[in-house]
Amino acid sequence: MTDQLRAGVRLIDLVMLGAGTAIGASIFSVLGPAAQVGHEGILVACVLAALPMVLFGLVYAYMASAVPRTAASFEWQRQFTHPLIAFGIVWLRILSNAVVMIVLGTVLVSYLGKVIAIPGKPVMFALFLAVFAINYLGVAVAARAQTILMLMLLVVFAVFVIAGAPSLKPQLVAQSLSVGWAPIVAALPLMIQLFLGIETTTEVGEEVADPKRVVPLGLALALILTVVVYLAIAFTALSLVGADALAASDAPLLTAAEAALGDWAMPVIVTAAVLALSKSMNAVFLVFARFLYAMGRAGVLPAALGRIHPKFGTPHIATIVAFGACCLGLFLPSSLLFLLLAVNIPTMMKYAGSCLAAYNVAAKHPDVHAQARLRLGRGTVRVLAGLGMAAAVIIASLGFSTDWKPYTLLAGWLALGLAYYALVARKTAS
Repeated sequence: MTDQLRAGVRLIDLVMLGAGTAIGASIFSVLGPAAQVGHEGILVACVLAALPMVLFGLVYAYMASAVPRTAASFEWQRQFTHPLIAFGIVWLRILSNAVVMIVLGTVLVSYLGKVIAIPGKPVMFALFLAVFAINYLGVAVAARAQTILMLMLLVVFAVFVIAGAPSLKPQLVAQSLSVGWAPIVAALPLMIQLFLGIETTTEVGEEVADPKRVVPLGLALALILTVVVYLAIAFTALSLVGADALAASDAPLLTAAEAALGDWAMPVIVTAAVLALSKSMNAVFLVFARFLYAMGRAGVLPAALGRIHPKFGTPHIATIVAFGACCLGLFLPSSLLFLLLAVNIPTMMKYAGSCLAAYNVAAKHPDVHAQARLRLGRGTVRVLAGLGMAAAVIIASLGFSTDWKPYTLLAGWLALGLAYYALVARKTAS
């Protein structure tokens, strides 16, 4: 039995993995409420919303260029902060990843239902089974599937942008700057959601050839691609129907597409939604399994999760468990699923923990810092990491006044995990 993950991820796969994780369900829903509060200023907000991810991206790229790891955000925190902190944050991610899979599947089925009558839960199970099979057979298979889906999505989005090209309004650039800062700032919390997940490129570090160079480059290119795609779509949609129409629509992207494509709008947008959601499910599942694998390898979850398939070089037990968790989620009430849409809370805690690890590397581990291919000064890393931690905490707290229930639910799940951790630690000590 092999004890090493197979390196089958290429640069293009990393780019499509990072960009593909970010470009998912949000693009089909965020434009409406963002336009309602930000008006034409959502173009500026889109650029500003990318800045926190640039900050997080620099920290992640630095760490990946020094210590590339699979399930990196767990391994970095375990090695350079504290194993308990690493466990707590990734334990929260286990819940959020399972819920994200259900939410993505639910939205995907709802889009398919616009063109054909389908049974929701059986179709979601079939989607999970397909994603499971792809990931079980190897990271190269999962990465190629991600790349193919993402390229197909880019083609569909290009159709939308090209169809809207005759209606593009260059004056929107000036209008977006003239709306004032209040609307732009109001749209920022919504627009930030568009970029969450870019750092997924770093979570497969042990499955990439020459990861210290390739992973940071893949992260940078994924962020650039995501910004370009979102700006092109937002600019085209605003040009076609205006901010008021986007704000009033339950399906803003479809509303904009109807102005450019007429009767073709529905099949084009449904195709885009299916592709976007499918590849997001694939990326989330891939990382979900890697977190379980890393925690099993570290001994904080059952050791079987850390086993590698002798033929495919995949964490097959962790992949099976991730599939089982997704299937169990099918029995959750839909009201609970949408309550847990605040999955950005564990994501922000993950960012904060990784930034803390980077700070500690720069401050306390000069030997590790010297290995980094991304040449940043130790002082620069500490400043970036400090700003990243502050940004993560602020962003995670933004939704508390709107709905406190997700925070309570996550706190309960964390308490359960910490109790389990204490039990394992006691058994190990004895």
